Amino acid sequence: MTEKQTVLVTGASGLLGRSIVSELEKNSGFTIIKCAFSRTRDGYVKMNLLNEADIQETLQRFRPCAVIHCAAERFPNKVEENLEEVKKLNVRASEVLALEADKIGAFIIYISTDYVFDGLNPPYSEDSVPNPVNKYGATKLLGEKAVLGVNPANVVLRVPVLYGPVTSIEESAITVLLKAVREEKPQLVSDIEIRYPSHTEDISYIVHQLLKLKLNDTRCIHGIYHWSGKEALTKFQMVKVIANVLGLTASHISPDRDETKLSTGPLRPKNCQLSAARIDDLGIGKHTPFSDGILCALRKHV
Repeated sequence: MTEKQTVLVTGASGLLGRSIVSELEKNSGFTIIKCAFSRTRDGYVKMNLLNEADIQETLQRFRPCAVIHCAAERFPNKVEENLEEVKKLNVRASEVLALEADKIGAFIIYISTDYVFDGLNPPYSEDSVPNPVNKYGATKLLGEKAVLGVNPANVVLRVPVLYGPVTSIEESAITVLLKAVREEKPQLVSDIEIRYPSHTEDISYIVHQLLKLKLNDTRCIHGIYHWSGKEALTKFQMVKVIANVLGLTASHISPDRDETKLSTGPLRPKNCQLSAARIDDLGIGKHTPFSDGILCALRKHV
């Protein structure tokens, strides 16, 4: 019998982490170490990414062949409010994970964001020069540089805003839009910034394929990759889709096109469309139509 390969997932109880664990568990060839901190339960390993000794002990104990690093502070407002603490998680912890993985001959797949770009000249290829416009994007870019600086053979996967099965609608910046539909009072929703909502199951599939390819030949998969949903939608357009698939009304919601409001709170790039040429060339893509994916994600929350 072939010995199972061990893969460690950080942020395993989070939105993307749960989906990646589910995807990998379909493959009996992997032993999955599910690491989490604030939302641990049976079957999870508690690891504090702000404690370097804890990271070292966990990786030495389980000695994975790969680490899929999902854990991060991903809400721009929270990053702005607590930048120094967030840098410890989004940047320093990523570097320490990469260093400890390197010691045991493991590689990292680091989940990053389209927010490393300024949104002024889309689409962005893997070779485009990053220029984040908010502190969230800046911390994720520093995390990328740390991981690839430790070992250029590590992998960075940049993805846009995510949605999928959620424990509460507040868990995703997409599913939380259901609140606007439910409230049924006149309100404005942004019709300016263009996003490419991506289903966690699609991203998990891509991660699984990259993992298998790299384990097959570590030299063929390395550096930066992009993946993204195909549909370009503003928040207002997403709200209309959500209402339509759930059989609800959105007549009380109007598009907000006032660009002066963009100066309040963390700046959001206008259009960070990602070109996914490297993954397209590998032939491992997967796209869930937004209307199908959001219906499945929200049906039980209505």
